[in-house]
Amino acid sequence: MIDVSQRIVGRRLYAALCGCVALAGCMVGPDYRTPPAPPTDTYTATPLPAQTASTPGPAGLPQRFVPGEDIPAQWWTLFHCEPLDALISEAIANSPNIVAAQAALRQARENFSAQAGGTLLPSVDAQLNATREKLNGITFGQPGLVDEFNLYNASVNVSYKLDVFGGARRELEALHAQIDYQSFQLQAAYLAMSANIVTAAVKEASVRAQIDATERIAAEEDEQLTVLARQFELGGVSRTAVLAQQTLLAQTRATLPPLRQQLDQARHLLAVLAGKLPSDATLPEFTLEMFSLPETLPVSLPSSLVRQRPDILAADAVLHQASAQVGVATAAMYPQITLSASYGAEALTPAQVLRAGSTIWSVGAGLLQPVFHGGQLSAQKRAAEAAYEQAGAQYRETVLLAFQNVADSLRALEHDASSVQAQTDASRSASDSLELTRGQYRVGGVSYLALLDAQRQYQQTVVSLAQAQASRYADTAALFQALGGGWWNAAAAAAAGPSSSSSAAGATADTAAAH
Repeated sequence: MIDVSQRIVGRRLYAALCGCVALAGCMVGPDYRTPPAPPTDTYTATPLPAQTASTPGPAGLPQRFVPGEDIPAQWWTLFHCEPLDALISEAIANSPNIVAAQAALRQARENFSAQAGGTLLPSVDAQLNATREKLNGITFGQPGLVDEFNLYNASVNVSYKLDVFGGARRELEALHAQIDYQSFQLQAAYLAMSANIVTAAVKEASVRAQIDATERIAAEEDEQLTVLARQFELGGVSRTAVLAQQTLLAQTRATLPPLRQQLDQARHLLAVLAGKLPSDATLPEFTLEMFSLPETLPVSLPSSLVRQRPDILAADAVLHQASAQVGVATAAMYPQITLSASYGAEALTPAQVLRAGSTIWSVGAGLLQPVFHGGQLSAQKRAAEAAYEQAGAQYRETVLLAFQNVADSLRALEHDASSVQAQTDASRSASDSLELTRGQYRVGGVSYLALLDAQRQYQQTVVSLAQAQASRYADTAALFQALGGGWWNAAAAAAAGPSSSSSAAGATADTAAAH
């Protein structure tokens, strides 16, 4: 049984704990606030047009900018390409980058839980000891006394470090900021993976279109070479004309191996992005005709961009963490109070440990005030302040680059539409010119050099048109990526039903758990 004195000691200890916890409301160091959004309502120096230029054909549709409209979580579905949707879903399930980001997030959460349990709550340890000791009487002024005995001890030890100045809570604040950072890194991994797949698929489609156009041109040039060879045999043209046509055909065919290499590289990249080996992947063959150009382009407000882009939010979490570390370094310069208590039994035999007379207990309190550490603590505080300043500059740089990305994408889409329009006109004119020149050449109206020049111009315009059309799709994807990708709408997408992509559900779960 516990006697009256033990009850008094316990009550005093409890009162001391309550008083110190009340004092723990103070936290030294700065209280973090996210920097405000840049004071602007536009991304570009001059206003954007209401819509882009239009050209006949699927890749020439006008695109309309809608300021303030939200972005869907599965933004890639706006291209209406089912093979692309399936590939992205497959990549979400298999991508090592996604798995690594998820593991990093779990690690951050567990680190926070471990620190929270060990910091905010008292530590309680049960202890059992059995020792064999020899007692020398010289210590007690009795040289003739020598005794050997066994000593058994069973006790429960409690210790608690009071967080009077908030150093431990600032450390937890920093660890929670690390959770936020890893959460936004995961969202950035989702966004980068989906954007890279769309870009690689468009790249494959573009190269495939260039290969098809080049092969058609080479076939036409080969037919022209056959005609010239017959004319040469009949004495109708010179050997120079045949050699010039052979050179043009060889030059056209020489552009095919690099294009086929680009096609192979694009497909290898798609396989790796999907989490597969290039040798094992079964991928769809993407063509430009498989994509539909989104006609409505949501453009988030500049004030919203800083709350949407994962890289900006991750930089904000790093800044928050650096702010908390300033508080940790500041609290280290203040007194540290530790309370401890122990209750148990001690006896010479195991059986006696359980008897009432073997009870032992202790209560203690310690105060540690740093006095002189050779300037270490002050230097650590200055270092933490410098790290906070560095994180603030990096945050501002991230914001500036984000606004640049959006401005570049918006202007690129405007110029892409004009480029497709110009390339379409050029291709049409070059085709008409080639047909006219061929007819004139047959009747002797123009020299072969004029026909050769018309063929070269037509070849260049056909390839350039395929590249310009692909740029519209790629830069549309770049705009969605620059605006943050709509990950914040993943919860609504997941609630829409089983037809929603697994990325929405996965991103929602990870974000919810992080916060």
